[in-house]
Amino acid sequence: MPELPDILLYLHALKPRLVGRRVTGVRLANPFLLRSVAPPLSSIEGRKIVGLRRLGKRIILEAEGELFLVFHLMIAGRFRWKLPMTSIPGKGGLFALDFDEGTLILTEAGSKRQASLHVVRGVGALAQHDRGGLEVMEADLPAFAEALQRENHTLKRALTDPHLFSGIGNAYSDEILHAARMSPFKQTGGMTDEEVRRLYEATRLTLSQWTARLQRETGDAFPEKVTAFREGMAVHGRYRQPCPDCGAPVQRIVYAANEANYCPNCQTGGRLLADRSLSRLLKDDWPRTLDELERRRTS
Repeated sequence: MPELPDILLYLHALKPRLVGRRVTGVRLANPFLLRSVAPPLSSIEGRKIVGLRRLGKRIILEAEGELFLVFHLMIAGRFRWKLPMTSIPGKGGLFALDFDEGTLILTEAGSKRQASLHVVRGVGALAQHDRGGLEVMEADLPAFAEALQRENHTLKRALTDPHLFSGIGNAYSDEILHAARMSPFKQTGGMTDEEVRRLYEATRLTLSQWTARLQRETGDAFPEKVTAFREGMAVHGRYRQPCPDCGAPVQRIVYAANEANYCPNCQTGGRLLADRSLSRLLKDDWPRTLDELERRRTS
């Protein structure tokens, strides 16, 4: 799912292409995308786009008259910028917004249709889509600490909870925790002031560096490869590959539809975190350290 650096990358690319442009047409290829009925989607036609904004992981297009298109890309939704009146792809194509200068197309890979579009009028209606998470890049340390320790959760869960923190998901939470040298299963309620500060600084540094990197690499082009797995990430998506800092093989914990990636040497003092499904299966045979795991793999 696109997270804060990816959403900001889209906004960076969309602003010069859309703001100040008048919508000449709208095409909906998959009716399931549209999750609202009033005002109608057709009301965007003929209006000028006057602004772009973000609410968590949602991308907002603001048109004249306080009319807002609220997009949630979910896991596989992606924007494409094409020539005027480009046809919507037959496979995975959901939506097109037409301008004289080009066409914004929304696609979604796979068979599941999770991406959504709401059309709302007025800032009050728009606010209903705000999950309320803290904007870390705008927050000071006390505000971060209050959100983090409002309830006792694992760090992985806290960072990815949209009601606590805005725009952070599975990928960048892995990178943040590696930068902070903290276990994804560490409990927020037991953190010291120094640990909270370290996590705060790692969160801001990781998000700002990746935002700048993605925008620098994309330049004036439109982003075509928005993905949760980036070359240069330390641990996310790098299971069994060497940690860039210590060389130890990255490990992972799989749970439900998600996973956490971490370096045992850098984050857990060499201790392996028990994958819940494998722990139930192996019980006492679960290796406790990275050395023990490697011995079993080579024996």
